[in-house]
Amino acid sequence: MAAALDNLRGGGVVFGPSGSFEEEDEEDSPAVLLSVLVQHGQVGLCFYDSQDSSLHYMPDTPDNQELHLLVRVIQEVSPHVIITSAKQERSMTLFLQQLGSNPHYRPEVVTYPYVDFGLEVSKQRLLSANLPFLPACISERDKLSYLSSCISFDSSLMLRAVGALLKCLDRRRVGVELEDSSVGVPILQFHAYTLKGMVYIDRDTYSVLQIFKSELHPSVYKLHSAEKEGLSLYGILNRCKCKFGSKLLRQWFLQPTQDLKVLKRRQEVIRFFTSPQNSDSLRTLQSSLRNIRNIPTLLRRMTLSLTKVTDWQSLYKTVYSAVCIRDTARHLPQSIQLFRDISEGFSDDLNYITSLISRVVDFEASLADNRFTVKPNVDPAIDEKKRRMMGLSDFLTDVARRELEHLDARIPSCCVIYIPVIGFLLSVPRLPSMVEKKDFEMEGLDFLFLSDDRLHYRSQRTRELNEFLGDLHCDIRDMEMAVMAHLQSAVLERSDSLCKVLDLAAELDCLMAMSSASQEYNYTSPKLASNRKITITQGRHPLLELCSPVFVANSFHSSESEGRVKIITGPNSSGKSIYLKQVGLIVFMALIGSDVPAKEAEIGLVDGIFTCMQSRESVSVGLSTFMIDLNQMAQALNSSTGNSLVLIDEFGKGTNTVDGLSLLTASISYWLRKALRDVPHVLVATNFHSVVQLSLLPSSALLSLLTLETAVDGDELVFLYQLKEGICQSSYAANIATLAGLPTSLVQRAVEVSELYRVGRPIKRTEKASLEEETKRCQFVVDKFLSLNLEDKDLDVQRFLKEELLPSAGDLLNRS
Repeated sequence: MAAALDNLRGGGVVFGPSGSFEEEDEEDSPAVLLSVLVQHGQVGLCFYDSQDSSLHYMPDTPDNQELHLLVRVIQEVSPHVIITSAKQERSMTLFLQQLGSNPHYRPEVVTYPYVDFGLEVSKQRLLSANLPFLPACISERDKLSYLSSCISFDSSLMLRAVGALLKCLDRRRVGVELEDSSVGVPILQFHAYTLKGMVYIDRDTYSVLQIFKSELHPSVYKLHSAEKEGLSLYGILNRCKCKFGSKLLRQWFLQPTQDLKVLKRRQEVIRFFTSPQNSDSLRTLQSSLRNIRNIPTLLRRMTLSLTKVTDWQSLYKTVYSAVCIRDTARHLPQSIQLFRDISEGFSDDLNYITSLISRVVDFEASLADNRFTVKPNVDPAIDEKKRRMMGLSDFLTDVARRELEHLDARIPSCCVIYIPVIGFLLSVPRLPSMVEKKDFEMEGLDFLFLSDDRLHYRSQRTRELNEFLGDLHCDIRDMEMAVMAHLQSAVLERSDSLCKVLDLAAELDCLMAMSSASQEYNYTSPKLASNRKITITQGRHPLLELCSPVFVANSFHSSESEGRVKIITGPNSSGKSIYLKQVGLIVFMALIGSDVPAKEAEIGLVDGIFTCMQSRESVSVGLSTFMIDLNQMAQALNSSTGNSLVLIDEFGKGTNTVDGLSLLTASISYWLRKALRDVPHVLVATNFHSVVQLSLLPSSALLSLLTLETAVDGDELVFLYQLKEGICQSSYAANIATLAGLPTSLVQRAVEVSELYRVGRPIKRTEKASLEEETKRCQFVVDKFLSLNLEDKDLDVQRFLKEELLPSAGDLLNRS
């Protein structure tokens, strides 16, 4: 981190010792104020640029202990002022100390009380901010709804940092110094900020694509305190053998990158280990990785002199395993960068530490005594004292026999014992006659205490023993602790080598985990290019193919000038949503360096994945499902670039059909009318067939119409799940309703109403008679039959049925 901070420059601004700055090149240099909050490994930040009065925010993002992500942000943004909380984590404190010691770049650091970073306080400051683009009469609720489409309310750290930033802006009156005090600092626009080379993916996208999925732990003891990973992309790829591998892999998932150098570094390792002839090397390295422990925690305990026996054992296993990993890596192709880094980075310091710990620490005795114990032949003085301790038992027995000869004849036995700190004592049994304290006194002995019916004395011989032998136990412990202190110093001097072990071992663990998954699931290595194309041949959904016995693969092609906007129509349950998620997941996997579930794939530059799909409700801001959909669409329209991937599923279904259709058509038209270089890859799945059937969209080579094949076998609808060019002519809603188990009569009536509506004929209500009316009708028919004279020769039964019985029954029903 220190090296990275040394590269920071003020960018035309020189900061004085007091934090003020002087202009170098311009009279009025624009000010950039950055607010940051670090908690529990997450960084939330935002900054204000006075040049265009814009507020840039970055959603909460994981960072390591050295805050490498924050360093990169400061390198790119070069803020003049850094705002943070007075209540800080240790990592942030160290970061600010190193920043203050940098002679080339010293921004002013402003600390506010932790209360100024409160979530509700920040929301109120945001609602009260000067936003000139909003009408003055807008209500607070409408303003909150609008702001939720501009800034992510789910990122609590970032939102709290915004509150502190707004406070600083108001206090300093940036850009409005000469205006009336009632005029607030204007915010003309909001921008989502992404580091160069990183891919923008929001929380909803991670959720709908099932990249992560947390579930409650099945153990009743961990139900409220722990979570487990459910069926997710991270769950199937995480085969890491050590915790730090799993942690780094999660960080890769949360920070996908466009950096081809980084991605190709990962690909070459995965490609090596997916080869069957390298399976032995894979297993050897994975068995060593299981022993890698938390090196930073061990080193921190050493600096505080809190090292336990188990810590030394863990350190020894870690360093020994690191040496095994290095030796194995040196026999692997050195043309692969990671293997070369391990061969060179795992220095001879590791051999020295392993040898030193092995020679010094007696692990068997240490575990038995639960304290640090030194092996023989390390320190002659310790060995001598231990020899005395070992021969002490027989010696003390002899001393006790001599002492007994000079004791009262009534005392049957005695022994000499050693108690740490107190020293050597003479212990005799308590006689029945010894009741009072004065009864304990004996000539030539100093009574000390009574314990377990035994009297303890100090005699002349025990005093001589204390002078001759000393406090052996404490002496040995003190001398061994001194040895441990020297050992700790030797290890801490080589801490850089140990930290490098953890970084490279975690990277190796991640790549071997992904290669194992690639082998098992038959993935292929994608071709990464610097163009704007995406081509996937026979792609598969990485999660669904594990749950379905048969999966139909589908391809995807989006060039730089054709087919960038695809509209997919098809019946419900035909696989439209799965296809969208499949494309999104394959692109995501390529952006973390993983192999992908496809026959072939070429993935060009992608700077963001935006989704507008059904997701969770946002209770925190009180938004409806449709409002959340609108916010997601607004984010895609406003933030996507010509290198982005946009996935839209059933947008507009949450409102009136005509309104939903209009919004969807307008959104697609917006992209089709943009300059060619600004059109993202767009996939739209919809049941609004009118979008294409009524030719509502402008004609363009960028537009591609696709559908998923189905077949009708009698009354049964068969899904083929095969993508083809064309338009779906029917939603087959009735067939799918029947498959879902809806009553047949209900489905038939729905088909009847649909047909009448389609041809424009009036739809008549069908009313079913109530139970009472039905009873009356039956009673009327029975009475008519009973009144009939069957002996009448002129009786005409057919006339009776047609003219008297049935019409009369109908009249009765009408009267009812």
